[in-house]
Amino acid sequence: WLVRIILVRVDLILFKELLAWDRVADPKLERSVVLWKILQRLFRAACCWSARQEFRVTIAREKAGKKRERESDQDPSSQPQKRISAAPKPSSNSEIAAASSSRGTKRALRSASVEKSGGNKKRVKESDTKKKSDQQITKMVEGDFVVPSSAASALFLLDEPAPELQTYALKTLNALADSFWPEISPCVVKIQALSEDKAFPSAELAALVASKVLFHLGELEEALTYALSAGSLFDVSATSQFALTLRAKCIDEYIRVQIASFDLKASVASAGTSSTSTTPADLVLPEGLESVVERILDDCVARGEVREALGVAIESRRLDRMESAIIEGCKTPAHRAAALLYCFDCVQGLVAHRAYRGQVLRLVADLHRREPIPDEAGIARCLAFTENSRGVADCLIRLLDSKDKKNELIAYQIAFDIYDNDAPHFASSVASLLPSPPVAILPSNTSAPESGAGAQDLDEATKQVAKLRAILSGVVPAALSLEFLYSQCQSDMYILKSMKSALDTRSSLCHSSLIFANAVAHAGTTVDTFLRENLDWLARATSWSKFSATACLGVIHSRHTASSMTILSPYLSSTPGVVSSAYAEGGALFALGLISATGGNVSEAGELGLKVLPGKSAPEPSDSVKYLLDALRNASSNEIIQHGACLGLGLSAMASWDGASEENEIYEELKSVLFTDSAVAGEAAGIGMGLVALGSQNERILDEMISYAKETEHEKIKRGLAMGIAMICYAREDEASDLIQKLSKDPDSILRYSAMFATAFAFAGTADNQAIRLLLHTAVSDVNDDVRRGAVIALGFVLMRHPKQVPKTIALLAESCHAHVRYGAAIAIGIACAGTGLTSAFEILERLVVDSSDFVRQGASIALALVFMQHSETLSPKVGDVRKLFEKMYTDKHEESMTKFGAVLSNGLIDAGGRNVRVGLLSRSGHRRASGIVGMAMFLQHWFWFPFVHFIGLALKPAAMIGLTSEMKMPKFDVKMNCRPALYAYPKIGPPEKQKKDEKASVMVLSITAKARAREARKKGAHSASDENAMEVDTKADASKPSVSLEGKLAALEVDQKPKEESPSSYTVSNPFRVLADQEVYVSWLSENRFQPIDSALKAGFVMLSDSTPLEPAEYIPLRTRVS
Repeated sequence: WLVRIILVRVDLILFKELLAWDRVADPKLERSVVLWKILQRLFRAACCWSARQEFRVTIAREKAGKKRERESDQDPSSQPQKRISAAPKPSSNSEIAAASSSRGTKRALRSASVEKSGGNKKRVKESDTKKKSDQQITKMVEGDFVVPSSAASALFLLDEPAPELQTYALKTLNALADSFWPEISPCVVKIQALSEDKAFPSAELAALVASKVLFHLGELEEALTYALSAGSLFDVSATSQFALTLRAKCIDEYIRVQIASFDLKASVASAGTSSTSTTPADLVLPEGLESVVERILDDCVARGEVREALGVAIESRRLDRMESAIIEGCKTPAHRAAALLYCFDCVQGLVAHRAYRGQVLRLVADLHRREPIPDEAGIARCLAFTENSRGVADCLIRLLDSKDKKNELIAYQIAFDIYDNDAPHFASSVASLLPSPPVAILPSNTSAPESGAGAQDLDEATKQVAKLRAILSGVVPAALSLEFLYSQCQSDMYILKSMKSALDTRSSLCHSSLIFANAVAHAGTTVDTFLRENLDWLARATSWSKFSATACLGVIHSRHTASSMTILSPYLSSTPGVVSSAYAEGGALFALGLISATGGNVSEAGELGLKVLPGKSAPEPSDSVKYLLDALRNASSNEIIQHGACLGLGLSAMASWDGASEENEIYEELKSVLFTDSAVAGEAAGIGMGLVALGSQNERILDEMISYAKETEHEKIKRGLAMGIAMICYAREDEASDLIQKLSKDPDSILRYSAMFATAFAFAGTADNQAIRLLLHTAVSDVNDDVRRGAVIALGFVLMRHPKQVPKTIALLAESCHAHVRYGAAIAIGIACAGTGLTSAFEILERLVVDSSDFVRQGASIALALVFMQHSETLSPKVGDVRKLFEKMYTDKHEESMTKFGAVLSNGLIDAGGRNVRVGLLSRSGHRRASGIVGMAMFLQHWFWFPFVHFIGLALKPAAMIGLTSEMKMPKFDVKMNCRPALYAYPKIGPPEKQKKDEKASVMVLSITAKARAREARKKGAHSASDENAMEVDTKADASKPSVSLEGKLAALEVDQKPKEESPSSYTVSNPFRVLADQEVYVSWLSENRFQPIDSALKAGFVMLSDSTPLEPAEYIPLRTRVS
């Protein structure tokens, strides 16, 4: 070893000298080269000799060890207790040095010698330290521990012809590769050749060594190839950087190939062609990749990392591995239930392919069924996402047939969850598959005496089905939501009055903005006090402003279907053909549609369903669709009434036609209005057609609308058709890709604008990479301002499931030199981050709200209101600054009207729905809410037409927890909130408290100070007369001031500094109560309550409650919704 070290140093010195000689072109270079070659051969010979000696010693030790093992097996009594019997312990430091010359041994030897000569101080401690050091050195020698200083000896063994020597060299290099890879890298070609030699017995080991060296050189692709060639030697469970990086590389590559292959097969199957063509080269799995991934998944399951295995299996389209991971990795029903719920959540965020998502959910539902006690709620949740109405109906029927009270409550809870998903066509389909009620139903108090138990059971079963129908139709949820919003309304009239007094009454735009703000602030509350108290001011609305003012009643009285005709009757003509005010009637028809879209389908609930709610008279069935259809037919050529009737009809019949039947009466009537080529009526007709056929993706409808959009010359009709086409693509994802690509390349900018919103509707909440790539490309490359703005806005819809990622994605677009792109960036942040209060979103909007463009400031103010909706100053300290900013914007006389419009509307949005609603684009289970997405998208079209602001009412969802019994009653009980009350408290109502200015306290001169000054004056007798007079004046002045004692001053301070009351760490609220999304984690059900939820995880929305003492009387909350 000493010779090797010397030769290495000489070798390096000569190498440096050769480099220097080469630069000066020394003529004596030939002699030096000869000397260099001689020394190199000597060095090689010494290294080979040393390596051979090491190899021989190792073989000898292995043979001796095996011999000792055989002897110990034959004679157990002669087994050595330690290995020290085979290798005697050195007795001195000299023997230790002779046994090993490594750096680590020398370092230990030095420390041992120093400790030995340390003197007499602390001898006990030194002796202990010396013993430990000697033991460590002994272990190093006994275990043949040698700290390597070079890999040269192993590299020279690679040139040996004997495979045994080469194998030994590779083993050594494998252990040294992570540290000495720079020294091994020149020989990597030689190692690669050995790995590719099939006759070489250790080819896999050579591949592993080559992979490690290439990994450290940065050649990841080549390193992965050789790692796969290493087979089982590639340890996927290792924790080294090499193993972790290549394991992640294997997973990523496997997922990429699997997804591409799956998509290729799906496209071939959809095209109806045979898959006889050869597979592309980039879709062929590298040899050994699948086995490595299989070992990774097995290792995850063995270590209990089931979720990691499920994530990889779902992404790589391996449903078999997903099933085996749940069955083998989860041993208890609770663990399996948690794993299945994790799969359900992963499907929404990881799987972009609609068909594969359905396969995963069907497998999850099947695994639920295999459980000893199947989770019917979980099964129904999966089937609802796959739109399997028959399966959901069967779940509900099984639960009701069990005659168990808890199962009945679970059935009602499933029905409420389906309603919360906001899929009208699916809910109607499920309701239609439930058992039909008997032809003649007798009231419960008039049952015949001869009726037996069977008749009573039939009556009870009929009532249960009637409740399910009432829930699925939306009648019961709408009535309960209306009661909550009305009873818990916390709207602030002072803000509206202050805005009214500050705005210019001569500006029609400011007048309309305040009408919109009042409607949004009282959305769904039925509180129209502001309008009633300001009738003279409201009467100033003319023309289309009157249309908007009348339509705002549909937002305020949202869900109030029972009294919709009573409320709107003063604005509706009683005689067909006679119109008192076309603008008022058109607005009333639009308002009727807004109320019907959120109030449930009365006709589907049936006669029994309308009687479900206790303490409330059943509303008279009023078919708003029929009324609007008649109004549209009787409107003759009045395009204003036609405009309102088309919008109302589309809202009332939203998603009622899937395009399966050949003709639809409503669609055909709207199409006939479109073909009149009236600009105002045609725009509404195009939107109404899209609403009726929402998400149908019907080719015939799309061809008709696109053809007419290309033929007409009216820009308003084109814009209406553009949004109608986009709505037909709702939630179709890949099925709409071809149409989107076609429209995005159309020369007509309005059709390209339609392609952007079609992408938003089709891929809402999917975070699809292709959709994001298309939108980003269009946002920076299109020549039309509207198209670029629409592309950036659409990013907010596509990424709405990932609000924290949106500010990062939008940050560069928010700094664009193009004002329309900046406006779109602000709105996209507002959509995706609504109600989150994210600091990253505020930082971007804070810059945009002072932008040089007035409409950018408008969009930024609207986005700020959406982001901080229902946030208190304790929860988000920036809310106070945002409110002051809105006030400054609409009170500034020099501010632009567009900016004032945004500030006034934002004041209504930030406190929307009486401060009890939030923007709901997703349901609690993660399902996309159709009305919410449609409402938000149409609200943004107020850029072209202000009455579209009222569509925001569709996107607002009550932020409530409403507990219900099986009789659909709201019992009185308390729920604990484990947070400070101020964190989620309502803002204070009324004018803000005037802060008192801190007055400077008068300077108090103590009597002690005056006496001290007098003593100093007496001591200084040499002062001049002027100085003495001045002193007298000062003394008199001090004496004239009131002297306050020190005790009095301290007492005054104690009175002023009152102790602050500590805020409690928790509080209780009563059913029903407001609960925001972030607040749900603090909700705690009290164990002493009589009413308990059927699932403790339910902390928001409609929650079914089980009664622990059903025989005792209970106190319920009566429905007291006001009829205006």
